[in-house]
This record gives sequence, structure tokens and C-alpha cells, in this order.
Amino acid sequence: MQFELRRASGPQPWYWLIRASNGKVLATSETYFNRQDAIDAVASVQKNAAGAPFYDMTKAA
Repeated sequence: MQFELRRASGPQPWYWLIRASNGKVLATSETYFNRQDAIDAVASVQKNAAGAPFYDMTKAA
């Protein structure tokens, strides 16, 4: 699995994605105005994702 920093056209061109070892995209970020903001977001996900809880928001309360 790897993170990839990408650039598209538009006012907020920077985004990142997570790609599985089989080449499929697992997740895509929001877009960012600044390259460094996208890089900082990747660092935050790398640091915090392992301990993050999972909530199934499709189940009725």
C-alpha cells in the first residue's frame, strides 16, 4: 500500500490517494490549495489511522 500525491487542474489542484499493492485506489482525499497542506494531511493519516475507531453510520440508532 502506498500514498500518492497528485496534481489536477483547477483552483485546488493538490490531492492524495491511497493505492493498494494490486494497483486499485482505496481512498482519495479532498483537494487542497497548497501542496504542503496535502502532504501534511498524508502525514496526519499515516500517524493516526491505525488507532482510529470504525463507525458504521448506515445502522439505525
